[in-house]
Amino acid sequence: MRALATLLCAAGCVLVAGCGSIGEPLYPALNIPQKISDLVAVERGDRIYIYFTIPSLTTDGLAVRSMDSLDLRVGVNPANGFNLAQWIAGAKRIDISAPAQLGPFQTEIPAREFIGKEILATVRVGNTKGRMSEWSNVVPANIELPLEKPADFQAQAAPEGVRLTWNAPHENNFRIFRKADQEKEPALLATTDKPEYVDTATDYGKPYEYYVQGIHEKTESDTAGPASITPTDIFPPAVPSALSASAGLGAVELAWERNTEADFKEYRVYRSEENGPFVQIASGVEGPSYSDRKIEAGKHYKYRVVAVDQPGNPSDPSQPVEIIAP
Repeated sequence: MRALATLLCAAGCVLVAGCGSIGEPLYPALNIPQKISDLVAVERGDRIYIYFTIPSLTTDGLAVRSMDSLDLRVGVNPANGFNLAQWIAGAKRIDISAPAQLGPFQTEIPAREFIGKEILATVRVGNTKGRMSEWSNVVPANIELPLEKPADFQAQAAPEGVRLTWNAPHENNFRIFRKADQEKEPALLATTDKPEYVDTATDYGKPYEYYVQGIHEKTESDTAGPASITPTDIFPPAVPSALSASAGLGAVELAWERNTEADFKEYRVYRSEENGPFVQIASGVEGPSYSDRKIEAGKHYKYRVVAVDQPGNPSDPSQPVEIIAP
């Protein structure tokens, strides 16, 4: 019997992990979300936009399993010193429904009751048992009269690219956003202090959408746009310049300044005999010179040259030159 008791004791020890001592009981996690730390408040048009990221971890470093509420407070920055608890008690609570997903979040409130004042904003997250996170970072924002939304926003093809123009107060600066073909969202393209901009990084035949927004210090206007355009090359090369004609051996030698356009294709040469109409006598001329050998001695000739680009846009004719064939 003693051997059987010993065997049963050994088996029991195996079941309790070698008969080791039992540790302190683990208390259930409180599932309190971590503090929000990236709150931002921006005035845009007649609204105040508030952005933050809802944490995915609890204060215990565990994944947030449940979220029930968002407590957002907005109020005037007190002139006689800031105390968070006192300020919270008097600040306006903004009713927000908790989103279904964690991560980036934004909301907006009317700006009209805060115009001309500096406000503060802070937020916290609550779980389904009513336990709240700490208050987030407290952010200030000066609320001014709303900026006008840029008007008459237009996008037009230009020789340099796409020219954007709009009307807005000149004391503003402006942000320009562009969405190119296949891109999902507009991206910041440039900032400028003038109500115009030329986007030189464009391709013919590719669609673009543009947006513009006025900014003044930390205040933003509503965004104008989209102004959509698919630019096409309708712009001819420069007119050939410095055309000259000289007598050669049984020929009239023509020369002029070379065009520098990246899409240059060819020159076309035109001739007039004895003050008659100009007739094309050559095409596909790649360099800035041409020898006219189909001439008659003593005849009066005029010449002019046209430059043509790859899409087939012709320049205006050059200034004509005259010569009597040798």
